[in-house]
Amino acid sequence: MRNVKRIAVALVLFVAATGFVNAQSKVAHINVQQLLSDMPEMKAAQAELKKLQETYRADIQSSMTELQNKYTQYQNEATSKTREENEQRAVELQGFEKNIQEAEQAAMQEMQKKQQELFAPISDKAKAAIEKVAAAKGYDYVIDASPGLSLIVAKGPDLLADVKKELGF
Repeated sequence: MRNVKRIAVALVLFVAATGFVNAQSKVAHINVQQLLSDMPEMKAAQAELKKLQETYRADIQSSMTELQNKYTQYQNEATSKTREENEQRAVELQGFEKNIQEAEQAAMQEMQKKQQELFAPISDKAKAAIEKVAAAKGYDYVIDASPGLSLIVAKGPDLLADVKKELGF
């Protein structure tokens, strides 16, 4: 009877230990920022954003130049104008400056919207490729190893090369 209990206890411990070993998850890591920056689609999207940004910058710069020219003109003509005209001109300049600030804010919002529009499908494509490679290699978890994301030690397998291969570059 004692031997049966010992065998039963040993069997329970063996099953528990085997279950614990099998319950351990396989973990890999990937630097998602590097993956995204290496993707040809991301480079094209960044070029498009840069072009749009330069267009907005040129428009705002020309408005700033126009404002500066008006300010200089009004300053030079201030002595020959009445006080009411000078006050009206000052209000006009303030309104023009306010319009420029609003244009800058609108440009920033448009840039953010465009960035989201361009980057979302690229990010989704990268995520799908990471999931596909992780599933094919049997990984339960893939940790983002991008700098600044609190990953301290990355001794497990790096999936960057495999995901790039999956994406075709």
